[in-house]
Amino acid sequence: MGNSSSMLTQYDIEEVQEHSQRLFSQHEIVSLYERFCQLDRNAKGFISADELLSVPEFAMNLLSQRLLKMVDGLNFKDFVAFLSGFSAKASVQQKIKLIFKVYDSDGNGKVSFNDILEVLRDLSGSFISDSQREQVLTQLLKEAGYSKDTYLTLDDFIKILGSSGLRMEVEVPVD
Repeated sequence: MGNSSSMLTQYDIEEVQEHSQRLFSQHEIVSLYERFCQLDRNAKGFISADELLSVPEFAMNLLSQRLLKMVDGLNFKDFVAFLSGFSAKASVQQKIKLIFKVYDSDGNGKVSFNDILEVLRDLSGSFISDSQREQVLTQLLKEAGYSKDTYLTLDDFIKILGSSGLRMEVEVPVD
């Protein structure tokens, strides 16, 4: 699996479906496999950050550098599991888990004030000064019951975002 000269077996498809929590149909998995093979230009069985940057929508994303850290070197099964967080069928909790991973760039399971500031900097660029970002974030954390010194966990993210009516409008085209 992952090599463009190989074909997916029914077993492979079902295994990938299970690994991605059944958020994609068998037809969608086959379509994603074809796309994965196009991206895997050297047929290594995994995609590199450079290969993923060949997708214009990805390259233009303000958070692409953070996302690249999450997907560099993924095999097909893990690639589909990563994409499942963007699926319209994904639960709010699955989407929050993906958002948390974007903020937790070092993978230590905790998000600091500075981690959040870095993402805000990526998203806002020079439109907002660092001091303005810090003021807004400090106030936001205070309103949520946290301080600047608090490290947020996945459970904190779920608590904060879980009841917010969160919608991720990004959808992965599979056809």
